Amino acid sequence: MKKIITLILALTMLLGATLTLASCNQGGEIYVQTNAYFAPFEYFDGTEIVGVDVEIMEKVGDKMGKDIVWTHGDFGIIIDTVAEGKTADCGAAGITITPERADKVDFSKPYYTSIQYVILPADSDVATKTAGGVTYVVWEALEGKTVATQTDTTGWIYADAEIDCEGGVLYGTENTKHEAVDSADVASESLGSTIDVIIVDQLPAQYIVENSSKDFVCYPLYYTGKDGEPDAAVEEQYAIAVTKGNTELLDAINEVLDELLVKDENGQTEIEKMVMAHMGMN
Repeated sequence: MKKIITLILALTMLLGATLTLASCNQGGEIYVQTNAYFAPFEYFDGTEIVGVDVEIMEKVGDKMGKDIVWTHGDFGIIIDTVAEGKTADCGAAGITITPERADKVDFSKPYYTSIQYVILPADSDVATKTAGGVTYVVWEALEGKTVATQTDTTGWIYADAEIDCEGGVLYGTENTKHEAVDSADVASESLGSTIDVIIVDQLPAQYIVENSSKDFVCYPLYYTGKDGEPDAAVEEQYAIAVTKGNTELLDAINEVLDELLVKDENGQTEIEKMVMAHMGMN
C-alpha cells in the first residue's frame, strides 16, 4: 500500500510540474500573424521578418516581458485567425480599420494614416491630374485597364467596390478588369504587359517603385469631387488587430503606440522615423 501511495504522489507531483511548465510556456509568448510582403511595415530580410510593425511588437513584448513569435501567411486569413484566438493573439500587417473587421477583432489606436497609390509604367497612357502641387490619378482614368490589387487588402476592397468584375464596369464604363493577386510586389513583374496598373498603399507603392529595375512611377489615387467639391484622396488608417477580450495585450500595444506617436522637437514621431529607416531614407 505504501508503494502505491508513493507512486500516486510521484505521479501527482510530475503532473503538477508538467502543467506548471505548460502554463509558463503558454503565457510567455505573443503570437503575431502577418503577411511579410508589405514593406516597409513587414518584409523578409533573408528568412527573417523585419519592418516597422516588427519593431512595434518587439517593444510590446519588452513591456509585457514576453517573446514575440511571428507567423507569415496570406493577408486574407489574418483577421479570422486573430478572431479565433487559437494560433494568433494579434495581427500586425498594415491592417486598415474597417467596420467589418472591427466586428471580429479589437483594434489598437491608429498608428499610421495612408492613402491608396497607383503604380504604373512611366510611359503609361493613364491620365493624371494636378492640384495644389500634387499629381494624382482619379478612378475614371483607369477605364479600360487591367487593375491588380492584393487579395483582401484595402486596395482590393476599394477596387472591388468600384469595378464590377462581371461586367468590367467602372463608373458606367466598360472593359475595366480587376485582377486579384497574392502580392503587389510579385505582380509588378507583369506590370506593363498583362497588368496595366497596381493599386496598393502609399509606402509599399513607393518601395516597389524605388526598388524595381524597371521604369515605374506611382501617384496617389483620388475620388473625383462632386458638386464642386475638390478631388479627395482614398485614405485609411492602420492599427493592430487583437483577439477580442485580450485587454492586457491591447492595453500594452496602445501604451507602446502612445510612446511612439509622441512628436520630437522636429515634429517627427518614432514611427515616422522607423518608416524612413526601413525605406532607406535616413
